Amino acid sequence: MSVIDDVKQRLDIVQVVSEYTNLQKSGRSYKALCPFHSEKTPSFFVFPERQSWHCFGACGTGGDIFSFIMKKEGVDFTQALHLLANKAGVSLVALTTPEKQTQNKERERLFEINEAAAEYYHHLLLNTSVGEIARNYVAKRGLSPETIKSFQLGFAPDGWETIKQYLKGKGYEEADLLAAGLLVERDDKNSYDRFRSRLIFPIRNIQGKAIGFGGRALDDSLPKYLNSPQTPVFDKSSSLYGIDHAKIAARQKDQAVIVEGYMDVLTAHQHGYDNVVASMGTSMTDKQLAILKNLTKNLILALDADTAGEEAISRSGEMIDKMLPVPPSFYGWVKYEDAHNAEVKILVLPQNKDPDDIIKEDDSQWQKLIIDAKPMIGFILETVIAKVDLASARDKSLAVEKLLPLLFEMHDPLRQAHYVERLAKLLKIDERILVDTLRRFSIIERKRKTTKNMKAYTPIVPAIISSSPLEQYCLALLLQYPELKAESAGLSPDYFESSENKVLFVKWKQSDDLASLENRLDSALQEYLQSLMSRVFPPTLKESEAIRRETIDDCVLRLQERRLRNLEVEKQELLAIEAETGGTAAQLAKLEEQGLEVSKQLREVFTKQKHRRQLARRDGQ
Repeated sequence: MSVIDDVKQRLDIVQVVSEYTNLQKSGRSYKALCPFHSEKTPSFFVFPERQSWHCFGACGTGGDIFSFIMKKEGVDFTQALHLLANKAGVSLVALTTPEKQTQNKERERLFEINEAAAEYYHHLLLNTSVGEIARNYVAKRGLSPETIKSFQLGFAPDGWETIKQYLKGKGYEEADLLAAGLLVERDDKNSYDRFRSRLIFPIRNIQGKAIGFGGRALDDSLPKYLNSPQTPVFDKSSSLYGIDHAKIAARQKDQAVIVEGYMDVLTAHQHGYDNVVASMGTSMTDKQLAILKNLTKNLILALDADTAGEEAISRSGEMIDKMLPVPPSFYGWVKYEDAHNAEVKILVLPQNKDPDDIIKEDDSQWQKLIIDAKPMIGFILETVIAKVDLASARDKSLAVEKLLPLLFEMHDPLRQAHYVERLAKLLKIDERILVDTLRRFSIIERKRKTTKNMKAYTPIVPAIISSSPLEQYCLALLLQYPELKAESAGLSPDYFESSENKVLFVKWKQSDDLASLENRLDSALQEYLQSLMSRVFPPTLKESEAIRRETIDDCVLRLQERRLRNLEVEKQELLAIEAETGGTAAQLAKLEEQGLEVSKQLREVFTKQKHRRQLARRDGQ
């Protein structure tokens, strides 16, 4: 993770902006009088889910947390980075050492090796006689050719050095293959393939980079499922299978469904449930939740009927805590659940059924299970009370003792009051007694947490807001192939939503060569520049200037389309807010006029894209 991403991860834009202006909740966003110009009607909005801001008034501009500080404090990106890093408690020096640069290069090397391995495993599955056993298996499991290709499933044959010899033939060192976890080292220092006679599931991060593999045995080998070991790029506790495919749907549907297995994800996506990810058999961790929180605050956990109760109860305190981002300056214990409206639901699977079975038998049953999923808190209350002897005062007392910490973590008073009332009814006790018990528990717990956190403060971080992969891809192309500079004439700095990308693009435009560009950058941006320069592109792109020009043209159009679509979404959201809250006729008319202009520009982009596709088809004939 770069120092820039680390700062974004630790800070929340709502908290930072609220230090400069009085934000008021408005739908899923916040609004205020613009801190950059004088106005009587609020036109300044902050969007927590996208960690962005926009002024729809005189400024007519927006950006991320860095651009806000740059504009408000009148500083450049480097100075804004230092200000925010200091606020977040991030050391800039520690993250820009030569050792860090070496680590980044090593990570990129491992990504490249994993990608080469994934392509080879995929080839063995689709195109070889030894892959027939795996082809028969996936056909039996009902996976379509499209799903197999989309998720790049592969096959590792029953050989001890298949992937080893292939990748060494591609120029990779054995030490690199060991570091990637593709090989296992014997006591005598010789090595062999980790995955043998297994169906291969490439595991990718949210940016789509291959970080590791899962392998299902196709014979009697144990374990049945085998994963890559811990490597510099793969950590099972911070990985979610299918996240690269599910991220768009999770945002659009404002919901993510978490299952356990690879096949569950594949079958779900094949049947149109494309917001499903897998924890790969592990309990959810804070790192996995950090990924999901940036996509949606609404999670559904699909749990086995036999373990759902125990799992939900054991996860509940941590789960609720992790779903609520905590500003570092609040010493890790003051939640602002109201600002993020997080909710976790429990989907209890039928006895001896997993999602793969249910969806294949009747996908409408899966849809019903999703709709009927119960809020985690209510589910936990019912699960605990079901085991309580209501005739026993001791059982009631133990139940309250178990559930008080959960009620304490609810800082929305209405939500807390709702569940206090519900618990009192379930236990058939006087609600006033439960309220008083919770009040006394809260006093003791706050004192304990305050003392603990004052001694050693470790902040709970909000969602990771990483730089846009599309922006990074475009910049890496321009940086590595200077001849494309002329092709970027239509690329506006406004198309870059991440400040680091916008600043780097502007400085690149002002520089004659890479050396002069590096001289314009501070150490943090130099580190970021090096990561873009080390990006590996497909051989076809490297070998053909024509393909590079087509690719950068496509990037420019996609960036323009994304910006226009985001503006359209924001304006439609604001139109709805203004209409509901009695916005002035002038404000509504202005937003509608802006929306028409955005639609016009979008049509122009679509026309250009259509023309390019027609040319490509004609050239291919």
